Order: sequence, then structure tokens, then C-alpha cells
Amino acid sequence: MSNDDKSSNNVELENIGRRKFFGKTAILGAGVVAAPMTAAMFASTAKANAAEYSKNKAFVHPGDLDEYYGFWSGGQSGEVRIMGIPSMRELMRIPVFNIDSATGWGLTNESKRIKGDSANIMVGDTHHPHMSMTDGRYNGKYVFINDKSNTRVARIRCDVMKTDKMLTVPNTQAIHGLRVQKVPYTKYIVCNGEFEVPIVNDGKASLEDVSTYRSIYNVIDAETMEMAFQVIVDGNLDNTDADYDGKYFASTCYNSEMGMSLGEMITSERDHVVVFSLARCEAAVKAGKFKTYNGNNVPVLDGRKGSQLTRYIPVPKSPHGLNTSPNGEYFIANGKLSPTVSIISIKKLDALFADEIKPRDTIIAEPELGLGPLHTAFDNKGNAYTTLFLDSQIAKWNVQDAIDAHNGKKVNYIRQKLDVHYQPGHNHTTMGETRDADGKWLVSLCKFSKDRFLPVGPLRPENDQLIDISGDEMKIVHDGPAFAEPHDCMMVHRTKMKPLKLWPRTDPMFAETIAIAKRDGVDVYSENKIIRDGKKVRVYMTSIAPTYGMTEFKVKLGDEVTVIVTNLDKVEDVTHGFCMTDHGAQMEIGPQATASITFMANKPGVYWYYCNWFCHALHMEMRGRMLVEA
Repeated sequence: MSNDDKSSNNVELENIGRRKFFGKTAILGAGVVAAPMTAAMFASTAKANAAEYSKNKAFVHPGDLDEYYGFWSGGQSGEVRIMGIPSMRELMRIPVFNIDSATGWGLTNESKRIKGDSANIMVGDTHHPHMSMTDGRYNGKYVFINDKSNTRVARIRCDVMKTDKMLTVPNTQAIHGLRVQKVPYTKYIVCNGEFEVPIVNDGKASLEDVSTYRSIYNVIDAETMEMAFQVIVDGNLDNTDADYDGKYFASTCYNSEMGMSLGEMITSERDHVVVFSLARCEAAVKAGKFKTYNGNNVPVLDGRKGSQLTRYIPVPKSPHGLNTSPNGEYFIANGKLSPTVSIISIKKLDALFADEIKPRDTIIAEPELGLGPLHTAFDNKGNAYTTLFLDSQIAKWNVQDAIDAHNGKKVNYIRQKLDVHYQPGHNHTTMGETRDADGKWLVSLCKFSKDRFLPVGPLRPENDQLIDISGDEMKIVHDGPAFAEPHDCMMVHRTKMKPLKLWPRTDPMFAETIAIAKRDGVDVYSENKIIRDGKKVRVYMTSIAPTYGMTEFKVKLGDEVTVIVTNLDKVEDVTHGFCMTDHGAQMEIGPQATASITFMANKPGVYWYYCNWFCHALHMEMRGRMLVEA
């Protein structure tokens, strides 16, 4: 073989994918040896790659801003992450259900008030972040996120990117699928209590009597973050979504057998999609046609089979994702164990609830896409993008062509299948869950990364892959390692967002702390003062780079000490911290914010506190002493 032939083979191997590479090398045989790359060849290749990379639409130059905000669930970390799209740069981590030593979340008094009855729980399993809407369009006000592990829902304010409300959902267990009401605005958050438990779960009745077990659909008031009502269903609820008319919610539902083991859960041929009529549910609540359980006043409606509040549409076994098309015409139920997805006509739901048609009449096509369809996203050209978990692919298909093919027309509805790495779960397109779907980018959240990154031990990152969908063909343009399991994400155009640069002094986030200060007769913006109330000591101090307003205070051993710090800096990005050495107390205080933390002075002696967020050239000198008398 000549050197030219060897070079040709090298180029060919560089330009084909990993999967084809293995097949190609098997054909070539072990006798092929790559020609050594000279320094000149290496420099030429590097220059060409750099030029090509700079033309990549996903490349965001230093100093340039991303076009989209991405909100990623943090999975078992219990947080939410903000990504820049298309750079895939991680911009911020928002602690939600976890504890965060950088910001003091879970430690500060303000965060404990927000966490409420679950302030003692320091873990979470975040799954589905979704933004509030007005008329089916993101409004940049809130992002909502669920905690499957501890049955909670939290709200994040998008002006400050902080969690401001949290609710432990009663009467149910394991909040999973979550979406928002799209139209006319996000009045409600809807979410699934996935696991079936006894309605009265107090341990007094027989725990083995599975006839009392139920899964519950939960409807939460988005502004008050209090329960509006709940609906009992048959089966285990999985994923959910809302229509664009403000009339219907729908959820995939598995385990129609209500089995307690794997074998019992897969005996039936079909499961179902449960459709909820919002108007009928609200009317039932208003008419008092509900019950309450477990000592709370939450209205619980009966939506089991035969109820006028719901309809059950049979679909292939164990459906998973439930996604609404941006044109508002279809719910897509993803098959998981079936190679198909079920296209449900939302226009036919009125007739279904009027009992004019049968449930299966609402399904207008069930196109076959591949093995393990889990979730479907959409562009603005009538195309859908479905993750195929077992095939490790994204299937791009045309919805109308799939309907036409179902009706006998000879048309290929599959546009492309793209290999992703590996086992994709959720995917998301830019603005794809709103009327403003723009068809620019798709993110595939892959469950395994295997050979995509440097090995880091048995526990490996997942792989978030950015895919350009603006042309006729999908193209992977970026791999991004992610930890732990970013279960789902959403992407919103930056024009929808209005984050603040400084905290308003009247912000409700720390209003209660300031109210306590007023009762103590302290103006937190001008005074540094110690209030002693028996064994409780409240230390008020200001901070302005590079000094605290109080550089020394004295307490007695065993005192409960609350330190309240107000950041007087008015300069954007000048955040202060407060860290008390050897006491496990630290927190962040943003410009113009007030924050407080409480700890026990349980060690005698001298203990320094210092600013642990870099703020000034004399940052190291920003400190003070706590003197603890024995």
C-alpha cells in the first residue's frame, strides 16, 4: 500500500462516526497501519479544525452572550442549573432541595423558612423544570421543579434565580411528571404522584391491602404555591402536559393492573393516557363533590375509570413521555416498550367527554419510530424529535406525514435517525414547548457517556449533546459532561428573561428578617448592634467592601447566636459572604440584600469570621472576631 493510500484511509477514518469506525476497521483488517503524522501535518490539521470550529454556530466567542437560557434539573443533586445555549456553559447552580455551602441555602434562616416543613431534609431528586407561561408563551417569571424523592414542588423566581416557595404535596408519594398550565396563563402547576399508596396512609389499617392504594394527580396554585385540588386515578401516573386551550391536562399512566411487583405490572396488553377536564374538576370542587384525607383540607376528587372528570385512552404498554405539539393539535404519548408513539387529537377530546366517540377514536396515528421511544420534542416546521432509548438515537419525523401514512397514503414520515451517545432520555428543543418553537437547537440528555470523556472512575458523568436542527439534517455539535442525572431541561430565549442586577431592599425574600430587626429597634441599613435576649443573641452588622460594620462581638458559651448581615454595596456583582470558622455557618449576601444565619456558640475562645466571597483587593482583610466566654 502506498503512502497516499494510507493517508486516504486515515482521512476516511477521521471523518466517519465511532459506530462505523468499528465496522470499517474490521473490514480493513489488522494489517493496516496508520501513517505517522508529521509536525507540519499536525499544524495544518489543527489550523483547519480551528477554522471550522470558529464557524460552528454553537461557538460563542469570549465576551459574546448566549442566545438562550437553559434550565437543567440537577437530578439526584437536588438542584437546578442554568446553562447558556448554544455554548453549553454552566452559568449558575440554583440550590433547591439540597444544602449548598456556597450560598448558605439550607443553612440560612431565610432558606429554612422557604423550605418550611421540610427544612430538615437536605436531599432531593429534581426531574422536570418548566417555566410559567402567558398565552402559551414563556413569561420569564417562574421556573417550577419537582422533588421525586421527598414529594415536593418548588418555585424559582427568575428575576433573582432563587427558590422562593416550596410545598410538600400531601396524600401522595413521589412527585414525578410536572408541567404548567399554558393558557390563558399559568394559574396551575400540574404534577403526578407516581407511586400508589393507601389514601389514608397512617399505618392503622392493613398495609398489605393493595385495594386501598391509589396514585394521585395534583393541581397546585402557581401564585400561592398551595394545593388547589387532587384527583384519584387508576394506575401509576408518569408524565404529564397541558393543552393550548386551557381545557385539558393529560398524563401517561402505567401499571393499570395496580400490581406490586414487576411481574404483576406487565400482565395487561395495554395501559392508558388519562385526560383530565379542568372545567369539570373545578366545578366539582366548587360543588363540594370531594373528600379530604389525612387531616388536611385539600379537596380530593374521584377520577377513577367511569368518572365524569376523566377519560382513559388505551395505548401500548407502559407509556412514558407525554408531550403537546406547539400548534396545540396533539398530545404525543411515547411508547417505551412499544416502538410506536400514539398521536392523540386534542380536537376530539370534547367529543370524547361528551361520550360521542370511544377513547381509541382520539388516536389518529401510531407511527413506528424505533426501539424505546421515551420523549418527543418539536420544531416550527411540523417535525417531531423522539428519543429512542434502546437504539441510542434521535428519530426526526414529520407529524402530518405520519398521520397520512396511518390513513393509507404511501409516504415516509421518518426524516432522519441520528446516533447519540448513549441511551437518551429526555430531549428538548429551543422554545419547543411553547407557541414560539423556533427549530434551532435540540439537546439530547444521554444517560451514559462511556467513551466520550476522560475516564473518571466507575461513576461517570452523563452526556448532554447539543444538536443543530436548523437545517434539513440534524448535526451533533457539542458534547457536555453532566453530573449527577440531569433528568430534563428547557430552553428559553434570552429576550424573555429580566434578571435583576441588585436586590430591592423591599424584597419579600428577606422581609421577615427585616421585620424582626424592626422589632429589635434596628435599622439594618445603617446600624450595627447586638441584641441580647437571655441565651439568644442577635448580631446585626452591615458590610461594604472591604469591611464589616462590626469587627468584634462577645457572647457566652452556649448562646444561640443569630448573625444578620446587610450588604450595603450598590455595585453589580459585589457579593459578600459571612463564614464563622469552626461553627459550620456560612452564607452569601448579594448587593443590597439582608441574610441571617443561626448557630450555637458551643466552643469557648476566639473565632474569626470572614468574607468568603471575593469582593475587593483587601478581601483577605475583611474579617472580625467572635469572643466566646467560658
